[in-house]
Amino acid sequence: MEASLNNHHRDTVRKLFEHPPSRNIEWREVESLLDAVGTVTREPNGKFVVRVGPETEVFHRPHGKDVDEQMIVDLRRMLENAGYSPDHLPLLELGDLDAEPQRDEGDSRWGAP
Repeated sequence: MEASLNNHHRDTVRKLFEHPPSRNIEWREVESLLDAVGTVTREPNGKFVVRVGPETEVFHRPHGKDVDEQMIVDLRRMLENAGYSPDHLPLLELGDLDAEPQRDEGDSRWGAP
Protein backbone atom coordinates (compact mmCIF):
# COMPACT_ATOMS: atom_id res chain seq x y z
CA MET A 1 0.00 0.00 0.00
CA GLU A 2 1.70 3.15 -1.19
CA ALA A 3 -0.83 5.94 -0.77
CA SER A 4 -1.07 7.92 2.43
CA LEU A 5 -4.65 7.83 3.67
CA ASN A 6 -6.03 10.44 6.01
CA ASN A 7 -8.74 9.73 8.59
CA HIS A 8 -11.54 10.63 6.15
CA HIS A 9 -10.21 8.14 3.60
CA ARG A 10 -9.91 5.42 6.26
CA ASP A 11 -13.49 6.08 7.38
CA THR A 12 -14.69 5.80 3.78
CA VAL A 13 -12.90 2.46 3.37
CA ARG A 14 -14.52 1.21 6.59
CA LYS A 15 -17.97 2.34 5.37
CA LEU A 16 -17.46 0.59 2.03
CA PHE A 17 -16.65 -2.70 3.74
CA GLU A 18 -19.48 -2.62 6.32
CA HIS A 19 -21.97 -5.48 6.35
CA PRO A 20 -24.74 -4.78 5.51
CA PRO A 21 -23.58 -2.02 3.16
CA SER A 22 -24.08 1.51 4.41
CA ARG A 23 -26.78 3.46 2.60
CA ASN A 24 -25.14 6.85 3.09
CA ILE A 25 -21.71 6.79 1.49
CA GLU A 26 -21.38 10.02 -0.40
CA TRP A 27 -19.87 10.11 -3.89
CA ARG A 28 -17.56 13.00 -2.91
CA GLU A 29 -16.03 10.80 -0.17
CA VAL A 30 -15.50 7.95 -2.63
CA GLU A 31 -14.03 10.27 -5.24
CA SER A 32 -11.58 11.69 -2.70
CA LEU A 33 -10.55 8.18 -1.64
CA LEU A 34 -10.04 7.07 -5.24
CA ASP A 35 -7.91 10.15 -5.94
CA ALA A 36 -5.75 9.21 -2.94
CA VAL A 37 -5.26 5.52 -3.79
CA GLY A 38 -5.28 5.52 -7.58
CA THR A 39 -5.62 7.45 -10.78
CA VAL A 40 -8.96 9.04 -11.67
CA THR A 41 -9.62 10.35 -15.17
CA ARG A 42 -12.78 12.42 -15.54
CA GLU A 43 -14.24 12.12 -19.02
CA PRO A 44 -16.43 14.79 -20.65
CA ASN A 45 -19.40 12.40 -20.75
CA GLY A 46 -19.51 12.28 -16.94
CA LYS A 47 -17.78 8.94 -16.56
CA PHE A 48 -14.83 8.36 -14.26
CA VAL A 49 -12.10 5.94 -15.34
CA VAL A 50 -10.43 4.72 -12.15
CA ARG A 51 -7.24 2.72 -11.91
CA VAL A 52 -6.35 1.27 -8.51
CA GLY A 53 -3.59 -1.29 -8.39
CA PRO A 54 -4.06 -3.86 -11.16
CA GLU A 55 -7.69 -2.94 -11.89
CA THR A 56 -9.38 -0.36 -14.04
CA GLU A 57 -13.07 0.40 -13.67
CA VAL A 58 -15.43 2.92 -15.25
CA PHE A 59 -17.89 4.56 -12.87
CA HIS A 60 -20.81 6.86 -13.54
CA ARG A 61 -21.38 9.70 -11.12
CA PRO A 62 -24.54 8.85 -9.14
CA HIS A 63 -27.65 10.97 -9.69
CA GLY A 64 -27.94 11.65 -5.97
CA LYS A 65 -25.17 12.26 -3.49
CA ASP A 66 -24.89 8.63 -2.30
CA VAL A 67 -23.40 5.66 -4.14
CA ASP A 68 -25.58 2.65 -4.89
CA GLU A 69 -25.10 -0.93 -3.76
CA GLN A 70 -23.60 -2.17 -7.05
CA MET A 71 -20.97 0.55 -6.96
CA ILE A 72 -20.11 -0.49 -3.40
CA VAL A 73 -19.60 -4.08 -4.59
CA ASP A 74 -17.35 -2.91 -7.44
CA LEU A 75 -15.38 -0.60 -5.15
CA ARG A 76 -14.88 -3.35 -2.55
CA ARG A 77 -13.46 -5.71 -5.16
CA MET A 78 -11.20 -3.06 -6.62
CA LEU A 79 -9.89 -1.81 -3.28
CA GLU A 80 -9.41 -5.28 -1.82
CA ASN A 81 -7.44 -6.46 -4.86
CA ALA A 82 -5.17 -3.42 -4.43
CA GLY A 83 -4.64 -4.15 -0.71
CA TYR A 84 -7.02 -1.54 0.70
CA SER A 85 -9.40 -3.08 3.20
CA PRO A 86 -10.14 -2.28 6.84
CA ASP A 87 -7.94 -5.21 7.92
CA HIS A 88 -4.94 -3.84 6.02
CA LEU A 89 -5.17 -0.13 6.85
CA PRO A 90 -2.22 1.15 8.85
CA LEU A 91 -3.17 2.42 12.28
CA LEU A 92 -0.94 5.46 12.12
CA GLU A 93 0.78 6.99 9.12
CA LEU A 94 1.75 10.43 10.31
CA GLY A 95 4.36 9.58 12.91
CA ASP A 96 4.76 8.55 16.47
CA LEU A 97 1.91 9.12 18.93
CA ASP A 98 4.41 10.17 21.59
CA ALA A 99 5.68 13.08 19.52
CA GLU A 100 4.42 16.35 20.96
CA PRO A 101 3.53 19.13 18.53
CA GLN A 102 5.55 22.25 19.16
CA ARG A 103 4.46 25.87 18.91
CA ASP A 104 6.36 28.71 17.37
CA GLU A 105 7.05 31.52 19.77
CA GLY A 106 4.43 34.23 19.73
CA ASP A 107 2.52 33.51 16.53
CA SER A 108 0.27 30.67 17.82
CA ARG A 109 0.84 28.48 14.76
CA TRP A 110 1.86 24.84 15.06
CA GLY A 111 5.32 23.80 14.00
CA ALA A 112 8.92 23.58 15.06
CA PRO A 113 10.41 26.81 16.42
